[in-house]
Amino acid sequence: MTEKELPKYQVIANDLLAKIQTGFYPQNSIIPPEIDLAQKYQVSRPTVRQAISQLVHQGYLERKRKRGTLVKKVKIEQEFTHLIESYSEEMSAKGIYPKTNLLYFKEEKANSEVSKNLQLPLNEPVFKLVRLRYANNQPIVLVTTYVPKRRVPELINYDFAQVSLYSTLEKYHLKVTRVIRKLEVLAASETTANLLNIAVNEPIFYFHTQGLTADEQPIEYSIAEYRGDINSFVIDVRR
Repeated sequence: MTEKELPKYQVIANDLLAKIQTGFYPQNSIIPPEIDLAQKYQVSRPTVRQAISQLVHQGYLERKRKRGTLVKKVKIEQEFTHLIESYSEEMSAKGIYPKTNLLYFKEEKANSEVSKNLQLPLNEPVFKLVRLRYANNQPIVLVTTYVPKRRVPELINYDFAQVSLYSTLEKYHLKVTRVIRKLEVLAASETTANLLNIAVNEPIFYFHTQGLTADEQPIEYSIAEYRGDINSFVIDVRR
């Protein structure tokens, strides 16, 4: 169905949702009053009210007495606790626009924590990759990843702001087939808080991930720091 064929309230609801998802109407902000929106879209107030009611029902907006209609802080369900897929794939499947900023990508020597998780000798060369990842233009997770240089020296040639690490590893027959994750809840440091746009000492989900190939060899060790205020995690346990 084209936009011209949609009911007017649905066109307005779609436009308001797009503005919420792109940050034009930030979380916890008040959207314009119904009378202003009716003038903007050149429709009646009941039509605007119907569009807003739909977004309230879907959990994007909340009516506040004496204040107006508020953009809710919607939590993003992260399913990587039981799925192995790239960040972009997971976000896109949810209808969320993903973006990655590459903050750091260089060769370093493995410290004790990295060498233990990658099963490498201390000080062996590894690639260190730091990425800040966004959902609908909002920073949600800071990821620091280590990969053994000797297993895939060509990695330095890739731009991981644009391409997936897992997809790239798969090109070199190093597909991650199993992961081991450890979860902690910690207070955000000043650096992490600044990057994730939260207050210092706010709670963050702190995931350590060891990625293994089919031969059970570790190819990746990552530390992911997720904002606690807008992320939730799906745990799928079966007997």
